Amino acid sequence: MTILLILMAVIMCIQVVSRYAFGMSLSWSEEVTRYMFIWSAFISVSLCTKKAIAIKIDQFLNIFPKRGKALIQIVNLTIQFAFFVYLVPYAYRYLITTINSGQVSPACGIPMYYIQSAPLICFVVCAFRIVQRWFLEWHNFLQNDDLKMWPSKIHPENGSEK
Repeated sequence: MTILLILMAVIMCIQVVSRYAFGMSLSWSEEVTRYMFIWSAFISVSLCTKKAIAIKIDQFLNIFPKRGKALIQIVNLTIQFAFFVYLVPYAYRYLITTINSGQVSPACGIPMYYIQSAPLICFVVCAFRIVQRWFLEWHNFLQNDDLKMWPSKIHPENGSEK
């Protein structure tokens, strides 16, 4: 993602210099940077999913102990997984339509399915990342004893059930 953003900045700088210093515009630069931007946006969704970076309200989660947080995260991840799995067939159909049309980009002649495969790849990778995080949160839920939420837990001080 970083490489794509650096390449976008370099290509746009070359375009600006070419346009204002030499009076000629590059026909391919805006198209290539647009496609790089599309891919970097979809890659960033996958990265944010992997690192659990999202707009969220932490104050709500902070009122729960660690085990409660893990349980809420499991529910949250299950909903996210269902959402991405729901999107995969639509992205696949979109890609197949593009492949069948044979459409290419106007300036560079790049087959558009290279660009329009980004959603499908992103949704599949995001679903995979969510499954990884789901197992991690499930492990956290099972291993964490901060919350004595199960009635069968034996109280450590006196050996009686809580």
